[in-house]
Amino acid sequence: MPEVVVYAVAGRSAEQKKALMTGITKAVVDSLGVAAEQVVVQIVESPPDSKSRGGIPFSERQRKS
Repeated sequence: MPEVVVYAVAGRSAEQKKALMTGITKAVVDSLGVAAEQVVVQIVESPPDSKSRGGIPFSERQRKS
């Protein structure tokens, strides 16, 4: 059973997360030839003030759409 874990900063809508999980599932099905029901996708979210890049917390960065 393939499992994919995505780490992301919190703030995406439920619709965006569902689209991501659907797309990842399709990619795994197409790449590995397994049934969609076998694919597990988990999104692990961090608050913007608990994650940084280059020492700058995501809460202090401008979000690009």
